[in-house]
Amino acid sequence: MIKIIILSVISLLPMQLAAANNVIRVNDYSDPNAAYAIKMLKLAIAHSDNPDYRVEVSSENYTQTRTNEEVRSKGLLDVCWASSDSDIESQLRPIRIPLFKGLLGYRIFIINKNDQAKFDKVQTLADLKKLTVGQGRTWADGRILEANGFTVIKTNKYPSLFHMVEGGRFDGFPRGVHEPFGELESRPELELAVEKKLLLYYRMPFYLFVAPDNQTLAKDLEVGFERAIANGEFDKVFYGDKAIQDVMQKANMQNRTLFKLDNPLLSKETPTDRPELWFDPQAIPDDVVQAMNSVSAIE
Repeated sequence: MIKIIILSVISLLPMQLAAANNVIRVNDYSDPNAAYAIKMLKLAIAHSDNPDYRVEVSSENYTQTRTNEEVRSKGLLDVCWASSDSDIESQLRPIRIPLFKGLLGYRIFIINKNDQAKFDKVQTLADLKKLTVGQGRTWADGRILEANGFTVIKTNKYPSLFHMVEGGRFDGFPRGVHEPFGELESRPELELAVEKKLLLYYRMPFYLFVAPDNQTLAKDLEVGFERAIANGEFDKVFYGDKAIQDVMQKANMQNRTLFKLDNPLLSKETPTDRPELWFDPQAIPDDVVQAMNSVSAIE
């Protein structure tokens, strides 16, 4: 009887291991990008050669550093997501498909609401560099801006930046196009506004990451994404996302003057030679533009 039980348990082990290997564990604690990242993860799974993967979502209170380490060590998590640079790519295996098509690299300014005329005078990138900008002391964006010749005023405390730009400590606070509208809505007491005419851009891919030696999962996700890109499903999810539509409508990117910057923090493997992976505000699909215009007309 004991032998039979042992043999039965042993026979079940492959199935249990297979089931465990089909689970992809992620963490979504306090991350505004989590819902979209998980949606894109599931899209890749659905188009992969192993569509039986199951995503398990944990909401444990993990910092980004802890999340990255759990993935790197193949501990409690299997996949994470983050804006990429050469440093994080040296620790984790990136799936080099920008989930937001590089949208997070487009930056617009929060300014003192009385300073729009100062920005109206900007005609060239050299003009823009005469103005000062604010950033968090440890933010990668500050290093990117400094490398491009901007004068960057830094502080340790993120909330202080709003008071500093209002008080004239610097001229503009560049934010990802998805960020400033909510930030200003939550600070109605401050004399702030979103600058109306200018748009900065530098490559900033936002990837999924797996452990460096988790090649099977990495390949499955890469195959899935490539198929979803080829059949149009990737763009359908991107442009169909309500939050992204809201960002494009409010930011009015296609009507701004665009200044492109270099990002020296990018790894050399960034797929900059694949235009289909990157968002272009001058090439938004007609149906998306019509939807945004309809919202504007209603408002």
